[in-house]
This record gives sequence, structure tokens and C-alpha cells, in this order.
Amino acid sequence: MSEHWFISGANRGIGLELARQLKARGDQVSAGVRNEEARDALAARLAPQHARLDTLLFDMRDTAAIRAAAKTIDSPIDVLVANAGAFGPSPQTALDVDFDGALDLFNVNTLGPLRLAVAFLPQLRRAKNPRVVLISSALGSMATVDPSTAIYSATKAALDKFAQCLAVELKPLGATVVALHPGWVRTDMGGPNAPLSAPESVAGIIATVDGLSLENSGSFLDYRGETVAW
Repeated sequence: MSEHWFISGANRGIGLELARQLKARGDQVSAGVRNEEARDALAARLAPQHARLDTLLFDMRDTAAIRAAAKTIDSPIDVLVANAGAFGPSPQTALDVDFDGALDLFNVNTLGPLRLAVAFLPQLRRAKNPRVVLISSALGSMATVDPSTAIYSATKAALDKFAQCLAVELKPLGATVVALHPGWVRTDMGGPNAPLSAPESVAGIIATVDGLSLENSGSFLDYRGETVAW
């Protein structure tokens, strides 16, 4: 049975591969992209399938734009994937911080996904098995310490906490919320030395999301469905 997925940051990397694989298996996909250039890039990369893909334009920093975009979707959303994000300024150690850059990164990586979850709540409420997937990173785990990625890691650790809190708040609605580590993937952000290809990671993500239930809500999982230490 096909489902309706909403994916932010769908014009490249993991988001693009999610859209590609989901469309290939017959799911309905709505895609959030930052601007018209990103929309055109997505259309070109998914051709000829892009004609059946709904795209919404908004910046993850822009609450009003996200809310306006959400109001254009009338149908239930079964799976919301908050995927868009950035790595941030360099350097970003605790002793050498670009404070303005750090604040902007929190705005995108941490508050952006929360904006999406709130804006699309009406569509999630109408789904039979609503799931919210916040794309995180193992670097956000308190069990992992890498001073060279302090700011990025902190944005993901904060996102993980929101996943826990959203899981509690949305449980009465029957919604499952997880933080999900996609693995170290060969994308623009992950770089050429990453061990995972985007198709490998995304195939695992889709299988994991397909199998989610309320028992998993509030969990931190990787693309294989295995638990990641907080």
C-alpha cells in the first residue's frame, strides 16, 4: 500500500535518493526545497518522474514560509522526514567558535525540523500510522566526542532531545517519532571517503521507517534500525 512521504532537502544527497527510491516503488512524495534553483535541480535529477512530484519552496529558518507551504497540502502525510541541514562554519571547536555561524546552524539543524513537525501536524493527525523522522547524526551522541565538529554535533544532540520530547507529546495522537542516523554517506556533506553510498543508506532508512511502531517512538536509530547510544 502506497504512502505519502514529505521530505525536506530533497534536491540532493540523502533527500534526493529518498525521493527517487520512494517514487520508484509507487509512494506519493512531496518535497521541500529551499528555492527555485533547488526545485529545478530536483526536477532534472528525477526526470522523467518529477512530473508526479509536488515541490514546496521554503527556507528551514523561515517559520511563516514553512507554515504557508504546509497549508498547500490537503492530504494526510504518513511519514515526515526532516532531512535538510548544514555542516556549518569552520573551524567550530569549543575554543574557536563563530558564534553568529553557530546560532544560524542551530536555527537550521535544530529548530528547522521542529518547525516542520509543528507546521505539518494537521496532516500527520489524519494519517493512520504517522511517523516523524528527524535526520540526526552519530556525532550528536554524547557517547561520541569530536572537538573538531563541536557546533554541528551540538545541533544534532539538541535535535535528539527534541525527538524525545516530541515522542512524548505526540504519543496520544498515535504518532511515532525517532531520531535517525543515516550513516556516514558519500554525499556533498559526507565527502568522497564515506563508506556508504546514498542508495545503500536510503534503502536501509526506508526499510527501518516502514517497520516503525509506537514501541520505537523516542528512539535514536541508525539506517539499519539499530539503536544508537544517546
